[in-house]
Amino acid sequence: MKTQFYILLSLKTPKGFVNYGQYFIGNNGEAAEGLFKQLKGTSPVDQAMLHVDLMEMVDELPVKIKTIGCTLDELCENTKLITREIFRLQNLKEIN
Repeated sequence: MKTQFYILLSLKTPKGFVNYGQYFIGNNGEAAEGLFKQLKGTSPVDQAMLHVDLMEMVDELPVKIKTIGCTLDELCENTKLITREIFRLQNLKEIN
């Protein structure tokens, strides 16, 4: 089974964190790590209301690799960057 990577978005509520979105990155760990390193945000994430997690599926179980906390403005920029990178990766797949 291939390892899969995705980015998980969550926000803080009075009852804890709630996941509200995810982006499938693909099977390339280097590409997923490279994309995550470009994202804006801070670590540690103690006071952050918005979290962005790099996740890996191992034997159908999610494993959190890294987490950053970000502001709403940073999340907007990150969403744009993630979408652009997924578009690039998918189109490179089609060319090869």
